[in-house]
Amino acid sequence: MNKVVGGADEAIQGIQDGMTLMLGGFGLCGIPENCIAALVKAGIKDLTCISNNAGVDDFGLGLLLQRKQIRKMISSYVGENDEFERQMLSGELEVDLIPQGSLAERCRAGGAGIPAFFTPAGYGTEVAEGKETREYDGKMYVLERWLRSDFSIVKAWKGDRLGNLVYKHTARNFNPLMAMAGKVTIAEVEELVEPGELDPNAIHTPGIFVHRIFQGERYEKRIEQRTVRQKA
Repeated sequence: MNKVVGGADEAIQGIQDGMTLMLGGFGLCGIPENCIAALVKAGIKDLTCISNNAGVDDFGLGLLLQRKQIRKMISSYVGENDEFERQMLSGELEVDLIPQGSLAERCRAGGAGIPAFFTPAGYGTEVAEGKETREYDGKMYVLERWLRSDFSIVKAWKGDRLGNLVYKHTARNFNPLMAMAGKVTIAEVEELVEPGELDPNAIHTPGIFVHRIFQGERYEKRIEQRTVRQKA
């Protein structure tokens, strides 16, 4: 089944105000730049976004925050985004901060059909407030629920027309987990190839999880903080 669409604008068709989106990436590494730009242009608002963080002030999900298109962030890190911090502290933005490992596992659980699981992360802190806790083998655990989304938007290095995806190095990060947990999964790739060109043993996300795919363009691949040695 050919899952190729014409570009980011076509790929995000069906995303409406108030929906929940998962967006792959870690910092600015492996983020779906083209789809984020299309969401900004479309003006879709009141979104709940599940992502490790929210980019920086002028890039990535930071662009949606600037335009007040995000109602709630479910993430693990405020990071380098001053606007994210400002909106959170002022109460303009609802934020659910989750330990990073728990966030990853909740996304994985959503894709695997596991509605809840126990984890020691966050026990005894505000993370556990209002949640069931239980003791196992002398240690306390917190019950965390799965995360799922209306749309998952991921970014891969290579993909074929059937939706099989390969991620490159650390740009894999949250992308494979989120690709499994969306009702509709959109993949933008740097290189779109024909079926059979990808090594089956190298595929990270099987095409069965992907509904739309397109080849992106003009990737900036920014670095949040560039540190270099001072000249002697």
